[in-house]
Amino acid sequence: QVQLAESGGGLVQAGTSLRLSCAVSGRAPTNIAMAWFRRAPGKDREFVAAINWSSVFRNYADSVKGRFTISRDSAKNTAYLEMNSLGPDDTGDYYCAARTGYSVSCYYREALYEYWGQGTQVTVAS
Repeated sequence: QVQLAESGGGLVQAGTSLRLSCAVSGRAPTNIAMAWFRRAPGKDREFVAAINWSSVFRNYADSVKGRFTISRDSAKNTAYLEMNSLGPDDTGDYYCAARTGYSVSCYYREALYEYWGQGTQVTVAS
């Protein structure tokens, strides 16, 4: 089994930055792909960013492109989401997800992800 644990959420002012971390533990496959999703208050969970095991493939939702950066440190079994120029619309619960292998065509589909963290809350005050 694979366990994911997010950290780094909090309350920040608009225009500032925040970095989320997702620690992977357990028997993770070597080609594990990682992703971040978020759920804003009263809305469905949505895709934010995804990265494959080698970091060659990275994809972003249009709403965060140019502001957010997904990365990973395989030696530390940790994925990151660097969030810059945060705005109130970025408020929500952020979830780390993982799956075996990277889908270049369906990386945004949450149903494809096998493992999920509990989430970390991000609140951006205007």
